[in-house]
Amino acid sequence: MDIREIAKRAKVSTATVSRTINRIPTVDPQLAKRVWKVVEELGYYPNTHARALVSGKTRIFGLIVSEITNPFFPEIVQSFENIAVQHNYEILLTSTIHDPKRMENSVRRMIERRVEGVAVLTFGMEESLFDGLRFRKVPLVFVDVGPAMSGVSNIKIDYQNGIRQAVQHLAALRHERIAFVTGPLYLKSAQARKFAFEEAMREIGMPVAPQFVAEGDHTMEGGMRALASLATLTPRPTAILCSNDMTAIGAMREAYDIGIEIPRELSVVGFDDVRLAQFMTPPLTTVQMSQTELATLAFKALLAEVERDEHSATGTEYMLRTSLVLRKSTAMAPGSTR
Repeated sequence: MDIREIAKRAKVSTATVSRTINRIPTVDPQLAKRVWKVVEELGYYPNTHARALVSGKTRIFGLIVSEITNPFFPEIVQSFENIAVQHNYEILLTSTIHDPKRMENSVRRMIERRVEGVAVLTFGMEESLFDGLRFRKVPLVFVDVGPAMSGVSNIKIDYQNGIRQAVQHLAALRHERIAFVTGPLYLKSAQARKFAFEEAMREIGMPVAPQFVAEGDHTMEGGMRALASLATLTPRPTAILCSNDMTAIGAMREAYDIGIEIPRELSVVGFDDVRLAQFMTPPLTTVQMSQTELATLAFKALLAEVERDEHSATGTEYMLRTSLVLRKSTAMAPGSTR
């Protein structure tokens, strides 16, 4: 079965069949309808590998995430795939799990499949990913850490806006002992969130007590360990802002285990707004960083680079805003009156 047989049955030229299957918009709609009817009747599937060899275009974008088990990433993957399908692209998905060997294998797979661009949504700069792809002039999208160079897009996260809202919200609830649980500080994104917290505290004239800053690892287990440590302080914090929702969920679980009532005794704020956050008991107040918007920005940035005739020498920058989502895990500080 090939396009010649389809052309014969649809009574069109092979060129028309080829242009129809490749979704060239200038094909006459009536002819295209006849072609698709025959394609469906015959159960024809085009040889995308052969087509890529001829055209030089695979219509595949790579998507690299940190770990698919983190609830933050599945929505990114789904949104990225949805918009890819709309634009007749496939995605090649891989997760690094912060393993250098897996990162190296990810790059190899991308190169072997001749992807047209790669979105690296890992919230940490993996040098092996960057070095392996940039010399092949593959368009790249990074979060926060992309270098200023041709063919590289960088999505900047406005951590400050949402974290400022969170800190001001807690201050308005009369909290004076506000703790912060960071992510792993070897990640630039974790450093940026910590800096945003410290800056927001300075803006309202509230000192950041060193003992109230605990380093976590963006996991629920890390959140449990951080809360267990902070709970031993005297006096202990009345509110905790966490670098991501998984940390906040772990902190809430540990608070339950040791008998600290949320939010009456301890207010908790997360960051990311994963879908699970709204189903916690109580529902988690958190800083929203839209996964759907992030995935959409990343895809459109790749598509723009692929279709662009001339690339900017310093790459392209996009901005993603954050904002506070109020739920039920925050309340007036213990002993305060409204």
